[in-house]
Amino acid sequence: MRGLQTPRHAGRAPTSSWAKMRTVDLPLRTRVAAMAGRAIADASRWVGAGEGSVIGGRVTLAIDQRALELMAAGHQSVVVSGTNGKTTTNRLLAAALASRGPVSTNSAGANLIPGLVSSLFRGRAGAAVSLEVDEGHLAEAVAAVHPTAVVLLNLSRDQLDRFGEVRRHAADWRLALAASPGTVVVANADDPLVTWAAGACQPGTNGDRCGVTWVGTGQRWRADASACPNCGSRIRWSDDRPERGGVHWACSSCPLARPRPDAWLEGADLVLADGRRFNIRLLLPGRVNVSNAAMAVAGAMALGVDPARAVRAMSRVRAVAGRYQVLNVSGSRVRLLLAKNPAGWAEALDLIRPPPTPVVIGINAGVADGRDPSWLWDVPFERLRGRVVVATGDRGRDLSVRLRYADVRHTYEHDYRKAVALASAGSGANQPEIDFVANYTSFQDARRALTSGSAR
Repeated sequence: MRGLQTPRHAGRAPTSSWAKMRTVDLPLRTRVAAMAGRAIADASRWVGAGEGSVIGGRVTLAIDQRALELMAAGHQSVVVSGTNGKTTTNRLLAAALASRGPVSTNSAGANLIPGLVSSLFRGRAGAAVSLEVDEGHLAEAVAAVHPTAVVLLNLSRDQLDRFGEVRRHAADWRLALAASPGTVVVANADDPLVTWAAGACQPGTNGDRCGVTWVGTGQRWRADASACPNCGSRIRWSDDRPERGGVHWACSSCPLARPRPDAWLEGADLVLADGRRFNIRLLLPGRVNVSNAAMAVAGAMALGVDPARAVRAMSRVRAVAGRYQVLNVSGSRVRLLLAKNPAGWAEALDLIRPPPTPVVIGINAGVADGRDPSWLWDVPFERLRGRVVVATGDRGRDLSVRLRYADVRHTYEHDYRKAVALASAGSGANQPEIDFVANYTSFQDARRALTSGSAR
């Protein structure tokens, strides 16, 4: 176990060989591939077909299959993955790294392999690299990037029709990390699936935690970790045994159990095992973002950033890829929130402001969302009873059925702007505050539809 220690070079710009790398050092084939990818991405933006990260990366990889590995070589890098929170954690982590020098990152959220390639070929030579990676592609990314550190957030059900059950991801992560012994692992100690994937408490290791830095995040979602990923027996949670910022958990049959954290949260304070304490004050709302920040601080420390500097840098982040953005829509102030799966919705419902704030909920079932909307039945929408609620999105009628069974009175309106107008009228206020919560593609659709107003 390496523990959470700041290396002696913390706070200084890195001067090792990775900082001296230049694009001209790449093989000719890779340089040509990168230029072609940049050109296609630029053309995509120019014609209004999209940001261009994915298509640009695909073109680069079609010309040079090793482009990601070659572009990442020599850079100090960190990879962030998990079902929920990776975009926000990566944004906070990039802010912390930027306090020390230039950073290349996929802040727009293009987290598949082509998106990683685009982020690197648009980055500055010698920059540190911070990448969020889809949980289903982490193994491939680790094998290619050879990151300095990997930050593992959580695993829960998401897009089952595309990626399968979460233990499949945990198994893939475990194999990938075993094949990358030089990588520092920063892992959420409160998620049994993440703990197992990180290689903790393996039989015969005498407690050796394989160089993992454990962070107690106070994670509350347990529905996807009832069975031990190591032996299949029941995971037992002990709410009466809080330890270092979290609830104790352990397998009823094998040695898998919550490891002793090297850093943990006590309210909004991040506490390190050496006794140092840092108050996390964010412009981003909610307890969940304090947890994301705790993971980001630990990831930044793995790359040599002083934790106090990291916390200060994170405190200035206002929005993340449109999340928490406030739009003025026909006199209503609409705050945008993103939630993609049951665990994420449980946290998003905590972020919704109390009555009389109206709530608009948008649900799609596009490819990026997963075609199966049955997860709606695992979300505690009952908490919205007695409020002004409007359902919208391509699968808004599926949501309407779920809300009806939750005994939540609501209105359905497919058009996003009209849905906001209905919520505004229902509030009875002249300039109402509205919370608009949506899953991935519905969030993107709503943001485009509503941005004819002015953003704050």
